[in-house]
Amino acid sequence: MVTAEELREVVGADNVSDDPALLEACAGDHSFVPRMAPHYVVRVSRRESVPELVALARRTRTSLVPVSSGPPHFHGDTVPSSGDAIIVDLSGLKGIDLIDPQERVASAVEAGVTFGELIAATARDGLRLNMPLCPRSTKSVVGSLLSREPVIMPHYHWDICDPAGSMEVVFGTGDLFRTGAAAGPGDLAEQRVAGGRQKEAAGPSAMSLHRLLQGAQGTMGIVTWASVRCELAPTLEQPYFIGSEDLGKLLQAAHWLVRLRLGNELFLVDRAYFAALAAQDADQRAEVAAAAPQWLLFFNLGAYRYLPELRLQGQIEDTRELLQRLGLEALPSLAGVSAWDFLELVRTTSPEPYWKLRPRGGCQDVFFLTTYRHAPRLVEVMRRATAEAGHPPGDLGVYLQPVVQGTSYHMEFSLFFDPTDPAETAAVRGLATSVIRPLMAEGAFFSRPFGEAARFIMNQDAASVEALRKFKAVVDPAGILNPGKLCF
Repeated sequence: MVTAEELREVVGADNVSDDPALLEACAGDHSFVPRMAPHYVVRVSRRESVPELVALARRTRTSLVPVSSGPPHFHGDTVPSSGDAIIVDLSGLKGIDLIDPQERVASAVEAGVTFGELIAATARDGLRLNMPLCPRSTKSVVGSLLSREPVIMPHYHWDICDPAGSMEVVFGTGDLFRTGAAAGPGDLAEQRVAGGRQKEAAGPSAMSLHRLLQGAQGTMGIVTWASVRCELAPTLEQPYFIGSEDLGKLLQAAHWLVRLRLGNELFLVDRAYFAALAAQDADQRAEVAAAAPQWLLFFNLGAYRYLPELRLQGQIEDTRELLQRLGLEALPSLAGVSAWDFLELVRTTSPEPYWKLRPRGGCQDVFFLTTYRHAPRLVEVMRRATAEAGHPPGDLGVYLQPVVQGTSYHMEFSLFFDPTDPAETAAVRGLATSVIRPLMAEGAFFSRPFGEAARFIMNQDAASVEALRKFKAVVDPAGILNPGKLCF
């Protein structure tokens, strides 16, 4: 077991803590993963110290749990699985090496940079992020990329790994490696002289190692920086809502809007999810939920530098014609919520408290990939399971996000509950696990399994598990990186 003195030699005397209050705060999160306090919390202030730290941990057989975001955490991946583990806190790594508006990239963004920080930095150069829906203020951009969290602009989502670019990773051997364009030829300084911006994710050569780092929950390596593909900020915009009691109609509208490239931000939610997002307190939440239709499609039209008025007017007319054929109408406000206000809300970070915790104090998400034809059946499966578990229907939120040019959907069920109520907590815990099998039977693909159900989900595909374990044996032969997660 590593000692505090050895750790201080690597990261500095002020960056190692065994304070009981801090260790207890790191022992659990908002998931149902069993609590386990780490032995130390190590704060990394220079990314150059990460290879030394990993080499020390390998030598002393000490488990490392990398954490780049601040609390609250929700999925159990930052909770140690063993009591001798060390939390590697990367939130102090705040460097942004380069933002290039011509190449539309933020290059070498360090692991501790949050969405709020990168949104502000890119906006100064006329860029914006293709980002998840209203992330918490403490959420690391690199952490989000590694989790493959869905982004709200399917128009610019070309691959399931987007908007991730090149990465720098320290494997469990202590070796530093760069993926994508950053792998070479030449080091970063030489690449910059030649015009390289480390935007490409695939590589080196025919390899796509970033795909093995994403979704791995820190079990394959510690990523110290990643490049982020950005998009131009529109000159003119026009957001809209479409409301309906028929989910199928809105899915059809979303399909055609994405196919005809008529929306930037675009997603669907039910009234409970919408009210949780838009409302600031319980009274407003009840008011919005009562006035909203069962399902809402939100989308935003955008026009850019050249002839923006003409381009936006053409998009508005094309959208109106499409919706007329479907018997739908685009509205500038819905349930007392302005589309402009909602647009600003969803493309920035959440005010405190985090919006998913505002309704009841706790939230458990069940999420997966599917196709839009399966979505209505999956909603019925979840509603039936929720009713059988006795969970209030008003505390089930549904979010559907088209991904990869609308070819599939991220589907998310949010179970809002009171974590101080043992009976309600136990019911939600059981529901979140028991509903997985019937959802899989109806077309749900759990591509990002977390927590208690991860091992069951992973074991559905023995060939993939075997391949992952072989790769793990190469890059982390001592098994020190976040052991106990996924199939490891």
